[in-house]
Amino acid sequence: MTNGKPLPDNTPEHIDPLRDVYHESFIDNPAHSDFLVNRHTALLCIDLQYLDAAPDHGVFRDAATAGIPSEEYAYYFERLSSMVLPNVHKLQESFRAHNLEVIHTRIQSLTRNGRDRSKGHKRLNLLAPPGSRDADFIEAVAPDEFRDEIVINKTASGVFSSTNLHYVLKNMGIESLFIVGVYTNECVETTVRDACDLGYLVTLVDDCCATVTPELHEASLATLRDRYARIMTIAEATATINQLVPLKNNKESPSPIIKSQGV
Repeated sequence: MTNGKPLPDNTPEHIDPLRDVYHESFIDNPAHSDFLVNRHTALLCIDLQYLDAAPDHGVFRDAATAGIPSEEYAYYFERLSSMVLPNVHKLQESFRAHNLEVIHTRIQSLTRNGRDRSKGHKRLNLLAPPGSRDADFIEAVAPDEFRDEIVINKTASGVFSSTNLHYVLKNMGIESLFIVGVYTNECVETTVRDACDLGYLVTLVDDCCATVTPELHEASLATLRDRYARIMTIAEATATINQLVPLKNNKESPSPIIKSQGV
């Protein structure tokens, strides 16, 4: 697509000569199902917090001054409110009902003044101190405290490069991830690529992710699809879970339980 419009009919189709190799290894790999059946799969929710997913807060506190066009602002928050947040909540509840791990990441510094932040976040003047509203999760998709869900704090785009998440997942025997959150083309895409490089099988849920334009969202999906992640919709994801994983007593907590606040 160009500027949101379909390419002309005479545009040559892009052929990926390595598609079949990647599909066999990462997309069609039967271990996706094996890991889910054996509860070695977790849901990873990326940065669904007031800093970057709530109007009039954080980076959107003064959108006009920040140079964010009104059209992109409206698109992003409409997608979040009408699609992404309800779908993420639905997927979280599906994982919880089947006694599968739900893990949350957020941008939050260790210190109030943010001196521990990455150089990138300092350059962007991006700061969500502990206890701040910007560090709070959006209520509809917040961690379930009763289930003692894991929260990983970070101050970089990639959660694997800046925290102990890989160590925690390995301790729990997690081998595959369903990934959702914001922004598709930044923290989400970085996390998908890093997870794949670290050996996880990854499923990205399309309608549980968002960024500030549909073009950026689709560009990320086009890069990740057939290479780094299996792409599903919320309907496909929940159907897969329901088909492969028996329901468990939802009063139980996933086991083992490890609490982490990053590094």
